[in-house]
Amino acid sequence: MGIEINRFQGEVDEELLCPICSSVLENPLQAPNCEHAFCSACIHEWLSRQPTCPVDRQNITPPQLRPVPRILRNLLYRLQLTCDNSVYGCSAILKLDALESHVQECEFNPKRPVPCELGCGLVVPKDELKEHNCVRELRSLMQAQQSKLVEVQAEVAEGKFQLQEQKRELQLLKDYMLAMRNANPSLRILADQMEADEVRRWAETLPKARVLRWGGMISTPDTVLQAMIKRALSESGCPPHIIQDLMENAHERRWPTGLSSLEIRQLNRRQYENYVCRRIPGKQAVAVMACDNGHMNPDMILEPGLIMIFAHGVE
Repeated sequence: MGIEINRFQGEVDEELLCPICSSVLENPLQAPNCEHAFCSACIHEWLSRQPTCPVDRQNITPPQLRPVPRILRNLLYRLQLTCDNSVYGCSAILKLDALESHVQECEFNPKRPVPCELGCGLVVPKDELKEHNCVRELRSLMQAQQSKLVEVQAEVAEGKFQLQEQKRELQLLKDYMLAMRNANPSLRILADQMEADEVRRWAETLPKARVLRWGGMISTPDTVLQAMIKRALSESGCPPHIIQDLMENAHERRWPTGLSSLEIRQLNRRQYENYVCRRIPGKQAVAVMACDNGHMNPDMILEPGLIMIFAHGVE
C-alpha cells in the first residue's frame, strides 16, 4: 500500500522499500527490536492476521510499532516523483515531502474544490462541475437544513420540558421545606440560611456597577418599566422568592428613611458612593443587595435589597 516505485526519478534504495508491498514506504513504522520498516497500512493489515515481523518472524504487536528514525524520513522526503494527477496531465516533478500540499492545489486534480460559476455559491469537486445542477443542489441543501432545524427544535423543546420539570421539582422541594420550616424551628433556621446563601450566590454572578449620574435616578418607575426590570431579574437567575420583594423595593414608597424623599436623598447623596451596586443585565438599573451592603447605615438599605433604575449613567 506504499507509493508505486515507477513514479520516482532515478534509483530508489532498497532500504526505502516496504518488504510487504515492495513499494516505496508510505507513513512508515518500525518494528521495536529488529527495526524493519513497513508502510503503516501494510504492517497493520499484516499484524491483524499474525503478530510477527514479516521479515524475521519476531513477535510484535501494533502498540509496539514506532516511527522510523529521522534519517530514514529525510531520505524518503528527498526522493523525487511525479504528481498523483500525472494521468490527468500534470507534469510536475517534486520531492516527496511536498507531494501532499501540491496535490491539494494541483490544477489537474479532479477532486480539487472549485466554486460554481452559475451563481449558486456552492463549492464542488472539479470533476463533478459538469453534472452540477444549482437548483437540485440548493434544494437538497435546504432539505438538509430543514431536517437539521427540525432536530434542533425537537432538542430545544425537550430541553424546555426538562427545565420545566426541574423547576416543578424544585418548587415542590421548596414547598416541602417551607412546610417543614413552619413545623420545626431548627429547620426554619436552616431553610433561612439556604435562601440567604442562594441570594448571595446570585448576587455574586452580577457584575459590579458604577453609577455616574445619581441625579438620573427614576424613583417612581411606571408599570411598563417595572415589568422590564422584573423580566431582566428573572432571566438573570434571580431567586424567585425575592423577585417580588425587590420589585416592590424599586419604588420610593418602599425605600428606607434615608431615601424616602427627594430632599432626604439630596442630603444623603454623599453616602451613595459607598453602595456596592450590581448591574442588572442589559438595563440602566442596579441591585443594591443587603448581603453586599452590611457596611451601610440601616436607614440606607432594605432586605433583601433595593432596585434603583436610572435614565442613564450606569456602567
